Amino acid sequence: MQDTQGITFLPSAPVTVAGLLVVVVTGVLGWLAWKRSGYRATIGGLELLRLLLVGLIAGTLCQPEWLRTQPPDQRPSLVVLWDESNSMQTRDVVEGDGTSEEPASRAEAMAPLLRNDAWQAADANLDLVFEPFSSPLDPPVEGTDLNAALARVLEAHANLRGVVVLSDGDWNVGKPPVEAATRFRMKGVPVFAVGVGSPTPLPDLEMASMDTPTFGVAEKPLRIPFVVRSTLGQDRDVTVTFSVNDVPVLTKVVRVPAMGQAQDNVAWTPPATGDFELRLEVPRDPQEVVSENNHLTTPITIRREQLQVLLVESQPRWEYRYLRNALERDPGVQVTCLLFHPQLPNVGGGRGYIDRFPAANELSRFDVVFLGDVGVAPKQLTLDQARDLRQLVTAQAAGLVFLPGRYGRQASLADSPLGDLYPVVMDPAHPNGMGSGLAGHFTLTQSGQRSLLTRLADTDQENTALWRALPGFFWHAAVDRARAGSDVLAVHDRETTASGRMPLIVTRTYGTGKVLFMGTDSAWRWREGVEDRYHYRFWGQVARWMAYQRQMAGGESMRLFYSPDRPQVDDVVTLNANVLDAAGGPLAEGTVVVQAVSPAGRTQTIRLRPGEEDAWGLFLGSFAPKEPGVHRLLATCAETGAAVETELSVQGLNRERLGRLARFDVLEEIAAVTKGRLVPVSEVGRLLDFLAALPEPEPTIHRTRLWSHPAWGGFLIMLLAAFWTGRKMAGTV
Repeated sequence: MQDTQGITFLPSAPVTVAGLLVVVVTGVLGWLAWKRSGYRATIGGLELLRLLLVGLIAGTLCQPEWLRTQPPDQRPSLVVLWDESNSMQTRDVVEGDGTSEEPASRAEAMAPLLRNDAWQAADANLDLVFEPFSSPLDPPVEGTDLNAALARVLEAHANLRGVVVLSDGDWNVGKPPVEAATRFRMKGVPVFAVGVGSPTPLPDLEMASMDTPTFGVAEKPLRIPFVVRSTLGQDRDVTVTFSVNDVPVLTKVVRVPAMGQAQDNVAWTPPATGDFELRLEVPRDPQEVVSENNHLTTPITIRREQLQVLLVESQPRWEYRYLRNALERDPGVQVTCLLFHPQLPNVGGGRGYIDRFPAANELSRFDVVFLGDVGVAPKQLTLDQARDLRQLVTAQAAGLVFLPGRYGRQASLADSPLGDLYPVVMDPAHPNGMGSGLAGHFTLTQSGQRSLLTRLADTDQENTALWRALPGFFWHAAVDRARAGSDVLAVHDRETTASGRMPLIVTRTYGTGKVLFMGTDSAWRWREGVEDRYHYRFWGQVARWMAYQRQMAGGESMRLFYSPDRPQVDDVVTLNANVLDAAGGPLAEGTVVVQAVSPAGRTQTIRLRPGEEDAWGLFLGSFAPKEPGVHRLLATCAETGAAVETELSVQGLNRERLGRLARFDVLEEIAAVTKGRLVPVSEVGRLLDFLAALPEPEPTIHRTRLWSHPAWGGFLIMLLAAFWTGRKMAGTV
């Protein structure tokens, strides 16, 4: 194809007829004028110029354009985009009749199509270009950005005949691919997709999740929930192996339903302090196709623990006595007791007792406060002390346990600074609670069945049955309803309110700390026949759950904690630092900086801002980790010179999880929008016929509109000026 050029007109019928009529009339009148002049040469020339001007103006009204047709200056290209993300390592491509020993990975099935000879049959005149794609992440293979890959091709290639995408369609980064597909449609460039992988579940067992805390306590049982998912056609009894530092520690048989999942947990008692790597693994099933996802590994730090617990009560009721004994026998807990005895002249005394409520700077050392049948009243709490307790929870991540009693003294807390912390709304008609001659029992809610706080047995079914079978109670607080934002773990098995079953165990997050409400005073009865087995476990779990954040990293005058405790890449991690001044009180103003060092050695500096309102001594900030692995956090305070260091384990997002289904629907949408085709990798031969039938690329047309060009207008004006000047010189004007 060669360059061609010429002039074209875009006339309309009325304009053409009118223009011809004007030219004819002008020609007749000009001839008559020349005849009257005696055929003078000057007049003849002027009339010819007039006729030329009229003809050019009539032609201008027909919109003349100068067209130049230019063929593409580059050979047409066919771009083969191939997916190199991690999901392409999934082995789910079954060749032939499926009798081969092991399915091929998606990358292996795609490999034969990454050679020139695989596409030469399409068109010998095409320039073949192979381009890999994944994502802009670091490393790139941890994600798939189909939209960016397609957009990049469209911008980089001027003479694009078509694009072939070799992928499983599992995009998880960037904008939807259909946005780029729309641009291809406007350009008239088709996208042909080759689907690699299986869009339907293949037989597989997967260790789907493993919920490991950031740290544990030496010689204290640690429960690790996990989920095993199955796409097998039959139920399976799966043996889950739990290993520590690659050494198998225990096994557990879990029943996994067909095409479903099983939730369970393993219990491990760390023997010593240090850093450990925990691994959960299920064996490969004979029918299983994908085995790379049969295990999960997470790090954990085991440390010694010494929780500081303050137990405040008005009278030595049975609940108080057994709770105090249980906590004192816990080697990881140091108990301090305050027994007000409002009806006696002196407070309670003895080992571990104090004779007054701690001052604000003394209170900050306690991780958990158990507040029994105590209110704001003479010889009990003051408003200032209630305010200090509120600040301890709000700003210092401490835990507060409400344990109301039969005297109803906690009713006075509703109008105190602690009123907002209460996770339930009490019934004012029964301030002293409700008694019954028939024993009541706890019923776990769905949240309670999932919570580790109420986990007293190994399996969900056993745990639910155990709570119902625990020795009952004959008194409970009168609760109207749970407050918004609270989490109800257990309700009364019989008593109801206008809002449903009466809440008895309720938790709530308030500020940086946690609050728990226990609506009975008979947990000590759980010891019947089993001694401390359930009573000790429950309150131990409560104390550690409420003090978890405060134990992340702490020094004498600074504490650093963060949330979530095991974030993923790109999650926003909230940093909280408690700083005490030289007198032991909360530091109101100061410069607190956290340096976050990534696994690759990159350092990010985060300056924490002071907390608001009553959050004295609390400094807040946030950052979003961009790398998986262990990040080192170093917090310093310029005013006090305090420093504290801890580690943050960041999990990869696992966007490219092995075993995930191929998403042919994404590829089909791209092909449909661009008028292309989607074929499975086994039918690429059909695609070659479509590629060979692609039309030749359209030539480039350069269009110059003469009728509106300034030069054309100037030329007409010049002719008009010449005509007018000639008439002046001929004396006809």
